[in-house]
Amino acid sequence: MLLYIHVPFCRSKCGYCAFHSVPVAAAGPDGMQQYLDALLREIALWGDRLGNRAVHTVFFGGGTPSLLPEKAVAVIMDRLRRAFDIQNGAEISFEANPESVSAYGYLDTLFKCGINRLSLGVQSLNNDGLRVLGRPHKAREAVNAFRLARQAGFGNINLDMIWGLPSQRLKLWLDELKAVTELKPDHLSCYGLTLEEGTPLEQACLQGRHTLPDEQEQARMFIYGAEFLESRGYMQYEISNFARMGFQCRHNLGYWEGAEYLGMGPSAVSTLSGRRWENPHGLQEYARRTAEGTLGHDAAALTPLERAEELIMLRLRTARGLRVKAYRDLTGRDFLREHKQLVHALHRNRLVRISNGYLRLTRNGMLVSNTILENIFATLPEETPHKLSAAQEP
Repeated sequence: MLLYIHVPFCRSKCGYCAFHSVPVAAAGPDGMQQYLDALLREIALWGDRLGNRAVHTVFFGGGTPSLLPEKAVAVIMDRLRRAFDIQNGAEISFEANPESVSAYGYLDTLFKCGINRLSLGVQSLNNDGLRVLGRPHKAREAVNAFRLARQAGFGNINLDMIWGLPSQRLKLWLDELKAVTELKPDHLSCYGLTLEEGTPLEQACLQGRHTLPDEQEQARMFIYGAEFLESRGYMQYEISNFARMGFQCRHNLGYWEGAEYLGMGPSAVSTLSGRRWENPHGLQEYARRTAEGTLGHDAAALTPLERAEELIMLRLRTARGLRVKAYRDLTGRDFLREHKQLVHALHRNRLVRISNGYLRLTRNGMLVSNTILENIFATLPEETPHKLSAAQEP
């Protein structure tokens, strides 16, 4: 099983962000403690319900987990170990923003608590780009945070980057990738900028204050950026993720490969035994439900169609691709025969390749993956029988 801990606080809302998060000042003087009390109740609740279940990965996400006080991180880790059987060698990831891990002592505490993978939200090494995104740190702070993390002992560090920023062009993106790879991180997550509805950045673009690169330039950034990273030893194992050999994120691989996961904290999503639920978003409601012990009572079984769609969507995101046998085991049908015309068209246009029983997106296919998935989903039968449990992996 995978564990996800959602920390809903951030210092301030970034201009592009649509994730559930609350500026820490807006939560009030007792907001952090209220959250911690509720989270510890939820950890104990699921420990009792699941009976010290084995856990292979833990991921602290947000929000900004690095806003948690040092002592709070230590307490959470201790309670997780009491409630679950955290396996030896488990990957334990922690998201952090550069400006909130500027002190060696904090990083040292994280490492000594057992956190062994750090994910830094760098986003850009260009101060103009950071300003457009509404990020509170400067490029130099990001570099310093990375170096401090290495000094603290972290041997597995991911850097989050964003491409396709307003006024960014291919050369600027490649210059950033050159600079970031010179730091020698172990993993890079490179996301294309998405204008989320209602965000300040979307409004600025709609009003003409910012202009995004056109589709052709964005395509060049994706293709040439991936080629550059591979030339530097970072293999693309998922649409947005690149890693040195042996440093793929095991937690995210678990998601994409259909492992069961338990999410804790406000708005966290869980999928166990073929059923899914989402925690309340508001801190007050989340605290109330943890006190009542009613979290997860509204879980709903995934329909056969939902399970088929997830299998296709998640597996096709990865370089490994969709194992055709996995689809047949789940649905009783042959994927290639069922989508024969579409697959032939995609193959003819060099958007997919088929080998050793797997259907894989090419890099050009990854670029238009959403459109490919829409076309596949449009032809899926509504009545999709299921034969396997959600956790079974071929």
